[in-house]
Amino acid sequence: MKFDYTSMGFYTFDALCRPVIDLPANGGTSFVEEFTLAVSGAAGSASIVAAKHGLKVQAVGGVGHDDMGDWVLMKLAQYGVDTTNMQRCDGFSTSSSIVPTQPDGTRPALHKRGATAGFYVSDDMIDQVLDTKILHVGGVGLMDRMDQGRNAEVMTEARKRGCVTTLDVFASTRSDFAAIQPLLAQTDYFMPSEEEAIALSGLSDLEDIASFLLDQGTGTVILTLGAKGAMYRDNKGQCFDIPAYLIDVVCTCGCGDCFNAGFATGLHMGMTSDDCMRIGQASSAQNAMGLGSQAVVKDLNATLRFMETTPTRPNNPAHGLLHEP
Repeated sequence: MKFDYTSMGFYTFDALCRPVIDLPANGGTSFVEEFTLAVSGAAGSASIVAAKHGLKVQAVGGVGHDDMGDWVLMKLAQYGVDTTNMQRCDGFSTSSSIVPTQPDGTRPALHKRGATAGFYVSDDMIDQVLDTKILHVGGVGLMDRMDQGRNAEVMTEARKRGCVTTLDVFASTRSDFAAIQPLLAQTDYFMPSEEEAIALSGLSDLEDIASFLLDQGTGTVILTLGAKGAMYRDNKGQCFDIPAYLIDVVCTCGCGDCFNAGFATGLHMGMTSDDCMRIGQASSAQNAMGLGSQAVVKDLNATLRFMETTPTRPNNPAHGLLHEP
């Protein structure tokens, strides 16, 4: 196969600054300590982290005919990501965000929906898009054209060709589940955040949520839980939780997306499920230590050293206790 990892979906241009407590009133100015630009999004951050880890990566998505699109393509190429199937979408600007990161690392965003809604994988692209060991689909709910059944067709064909499929979403309400449900039976690893999983399922107990999603046909459900760690449940009965690393958080923008790429790195390397989860957590934690998605992730050796040398949160509850209210 030509690629180890194809990351299809949501690519966005981000401008981030910190720390921001309140926006200045009446046209005033507040000064910040840091300002940066980043390629982000459920597909964008994942593609760059996978490339930094040494995987051969292909980006599939859309940008506009604008300066932000030029910059996104330049940065992807700079990290060695193949951009042949990144489309310039007529009538769309590049998906873009302003992220005023707060002192505790939380990151409210002002987002302009753009070319993620406009790109489309046509039949003549399928052979190249699926010439990959792992297909990651990230940002379902924002891909207007692809969400109308095309994502399901691409993922079904990916499974037929022997690709491992991973899925992440952009979900805020129960109604978003209609676009995601057809994909789950074609998904080997479904990796939403706790908040996304609650919104999609309409449930509040995480064990109930995992069971509900497994019942839709997905092979494995992985819920990322922020400072509480992450949980793994699969359709063969494997069930475990892992703690978060003990770090000083700078910005949480892109943490789940970086987790997905770290997990895929473990899959590519043939790691156990437990170690795949840990390299996912290590990728996410490094991301949180700097401003801008993937900023602190350097390369695979650095991520492996981080796993070996960084303590985990000491009072992270054991299995079954992560889910206390």
